Amino acid sequence: MANIQKVLIVDLDGSLIKSDMLFESFCSALSEDFKIIFRILKYFFLGRAQLKNFLYKNSNIDIKTLPYNEKVIKYIKNHKKEKGYTVLVTASNYKFAEKISNHLGLFNEVKGSSEINNLKSNNKKNYLITRFGHKQYDYIGNSKDDIPVWQSAKKAIICNTNKALIKKCALVNQNWEQITNNNSNYLIKNYFKALRPYQWIKNILVFLPILAAHELTFKNIGEGLIAFFSFSFIASCVYLINDLMDLKADRAHPRKKLRPFASCSIEILYGILTIPILFTSGILLSLNLNYSFTLLLIIYFLITTFYSLLLKRLAILDIFTLAILYTIRIVGGGIATDVSISFWLLAFSMFIFLSLAAIKRQAEIIDLIKRNEKKAIGRGYFIEDLPIINMISICSGFISVLVVCLYVNSPKVLILYDSPWILWCACWVLLYWIININFLTNRGEMNDDPIIFAIKNKTSLICMISFSLLFLLSANL
Repeated sequence: MANIQKVLIVDLDGSLIKSDMLFESFCSALSEDFKIIFRILKYFFLGRAQLKNFLYKNSNIDIKTLPYNEKVIKYIKNHKKEKGYTVLVTASNYKFAEKISNHLGLFNEVKGSSEINNLKSNNKKNYLITRFGHKQYDYIGNSKDDIPVWQSAKKAIICNTNKALIKKCALVNQNWEQITNNNSNYLIKNYFKALRPYQWIKNILVFLPILAAHELTFKNIGEGLIAFFSFSFIASCVYLINDLMDLKADRAHPRKKLRPFASCSIEILYGILTIPILFTSGILLSLNLNYSFTLLLIIYFLITTFYSLLLKRLAILDIFTLAILYTIRIVGGGIATDVSISFWLLAFSMFIFLSLAAIKRQAEIIDLIKRNEKKAIGRGYFIEDLPIINMISICSGFISVLVVCLYVNSPKVLILYDSPWILWCACWVLLYWIININFLTNRGEMNDDPIIFAIKNKTSLICMISFSLLFLLSANL
C-alpha cells in the first residue's frame, strides 16, 4: 500500500447509512416469514457472525432505498476527487456490504463480517492495521465500538453520534473531525410521531356502548377512559411493529418514506425496545377493570400483530380483519363498563367498518394509479381490483344505513327515544356521508385513514356532528 497516499475507511451502520443492517435484516426476515423468529433464537446463541449471515439469507432488503447519509457520501466523493483510496469496512455481513458498494460505486475495496468472523471493534482495528498499517488511514465511524479503530487511525472522523462519545474519541485521537450530528434534539418529537397518538381517536369507540345505552354515569366514563388508554397503548405498540415490518414498502412510498423508522430519524433498536414497554403498560392498566377486558385486549393485540405480519398481505381478508378490530373496541367498551351491547350496534359496526376498511384500500389503489404502479408493496391488491373494492365499500356502507333504518323501526327505539322520527333524518345524513367519502376517495382526495380523514374534512365533520346531534335530539334523556 506504499503507493496509496490517502486511505479513507468508512463504517456502514450508523455512518454510511443511518440505520443498522443487523436490525434491518431482522425486521425484513420477520416480515418475509414471521415463523422465522424461532430459528433466529437458535442463531442468536451461535454468535453474531452466524446470526448476521442467517439474517442476510432470509431477508429481502432494497439496497437502493436504504437511508443513506448524504453528508458522508459527499465526504467520500471529495476524498476520491483528491485521488484518495476508499474502503468500506463493516461489521455487517460482507454480502450486504458488497451490494451497497456496487450500488454507490464509491469504494475501491469492501470488507465485512463472514460466517465465522464478526468484524467489529478490535477485530476491525486488527484487520485495518494488518491491511494498511498503524496511523495509515482515516476512519469514519459513529459508535463506542469504533474507539479502538479511531485510536489506530491517522484521523478520526466522527459521524452521527453524541457529545459523550466525541469526548472519548478526542481522548484517543487528537486529530479528529465531525461531519454530521445525530439530531438528538428531535428524538422525543420523532418518538411521539412514531407512536401515532392521532390514531388514538379511533379508541373513542369504547364509549359507544354507554352512549347507545344512555348510561353516561361518572363510573362508566371513568372505566371508559381506562379502556381508552389501554387500547391506545396497545395500538401504539402494534403501530411500531407494523412500521418495522413495513420498512421496505414505506421507503418505496412518496409519503410513508418520511415515517420515523423508514427515514431512520429513530433507530430501529429503539422501536424494538419500546414495543414490550407499551404492551406491558396497556395490560397493567387494563387490570384495573376486569380480567375479561384484559383477555379481550390480548386478543386484540394478537390479531393486530398477526395482521401486521401476515393478514395485511391477503386481499379481502385484510379488510375483514380491520372491520373486526374496530368492532373489538366497541365490545371492549361494553365489557369494561359492564354495559350490554345490542345486536343492532354490533351489526351496524361490522358493516360500517367494513366499508371504511375498503375505502382505506381504495385510497391506496388510487394512489398506485397516480404513481403508475401495478401493485402495492406488501399488500395483496392490484390496480385492476379497484372496481371490486369500490363495490365492497359502497355496498357495506349502504347495508350499515339499512341496519340503522331497521333499528329505528324496532320496538326498542320507543324505550330510548322520545322522537324516533328524527332518527330517519340521521339515516339520510349517514347515507350522504358514505356516498360523499366514496366520491372523494375515488377522486384521490383522501390520503389518510378514513376516520382521521373524517375529522379533518369539513364536510365529513359536519355530517358526523349532525348525525350525533340528531340522535341526541331524539333521545329520551
